[in-house]
Amino acid sequence: MQAPLKGIKVVDLSAVVSGPMAAGILADQGADVIKVETQGGDLTRVIGPAVGDLTGLFIAINRGKRSIVLDVKQAEGARVLRELIAKADVLVENFRPGALARLGFSYEAVKAYNPRLVYLSISGFGHSGPFANYRVYDPVIQAVSGFADAHPDVATGEPKLLQTLLCDKITALTASQAVCAALHARATTGEGQKIELSMLDAAVSFLWPEAFYNHSFLDAKPPAAPEFGASQRLWQCHDGWFAMITPQDDEFMAMCRVLGKPELKEDPRFANIILRRNHHNALRDILDPLVLKESVHDLVARLGAAGVPVGKVNHKKDLAQDPQIQHNHTLSDTTYPDVGRVRSPRAAAIFPGADMPPPALAAHLGEHTRTILQELGRSSEAVDALYASGAVR
Repeated sequence: MQAPLKGIKVVDLSAVVSGPMAAGILADQGADVIKVETQGGDLTRVIGPAVGDLTGLFIAINRGKRSIVLDVKQAEGARVLRELIAKADVLVENFRPGALARLGFSYEAVKAYNPRLVYLSISGFGHSGPFANYRVYDPVIQAVSGFADAHPDVATGEPKLLQTLLCDKITALTASQAVCAALHARATTGEGQKIELSMLDAAVSFLWPEAFYNHSFLDAKPPAAPEFGASQRLWQCHDGWFAMITPQDDEFMAMCRVLGKPELKEDPRFANIILRRNHHNALRDILDPLVLKESVHDLVARLGAAGVPVGKVNHKKDLAQDPQIQHNHTLSDTTYPDVGRVRSPRAAAIFPGADMPPPALAAHLGEHTRTILQELGRSSEAVDALYASGAVR
């Protein structure tokens, strides 16, 4: 059985994280993705530790793609891009609204010569509206979407940014699913379509179910509940930290037994999940000193065996040694001829029985320009002329 997206051709015009990661997921699932870059290359080629023009960030979201450098402001560069789009199944872009149209590559323009194209357009705030033309990066969307307020500083209650590009990656996951849905629709209708997706909408939709449950009923007014996660704090042993949550009564009773406090299940303050949340600080005052005496490895093993949802905090440098990570083969080491071994996670989705592509390398800037131009029918002399003109690199 072939990889799910084998035979699908993607032109990736996007940059930084949201679009490139979306296209990278398609590449992981078998699509042939051509990453179109400017002369300076994607910004993520210089964010973080770098070897030449490759960084860990760039590799993780651009592996398996081919790279071509085009100056689409030159007539010859624009002609090459039109030819790539004409043969593509999917186009991915995250320019500011209207920018690609000004270059002659709006959805309406490309639909005229490729009506089967799925055209994914990612924006920051939306394709119209008061903030549509604002420049956007992940922390801005964390602020506006409510993420920063939903994850306040524990000590001060002030809004706090998460130290990861969460909104970019949420957008990428949403985008890749939307592309697959549009490809499925095309199989029935024979027609492509445009997908508009904003980082703001993706982030709010992701955050809403539990972070906004106190803001959902507009007419009926049920009593407000404690903010979800407000009582969720890590637990500290004498040699490490772990996460534990016991929403169900049997899980709570199992935890009490393991910690030598079976009588807590009879305490009226802790009789159900609502009461346990309301009296969480009192419960922690009882259990924290007991947990602090324990070894994290031993305690996590005992709790897990008793049916308590639990997991040890892994420091980033130790993640590869986690036994479940090792069992799942979550991390993959790939050898680059000029860089050596590079570690990154494998594609998360597994398709048992499918002939999935092997771990792929990320391309150097313009590494495949000549090959791609030759696939488009350019002679060696014509390719050399394009290089000389500066339309390609």
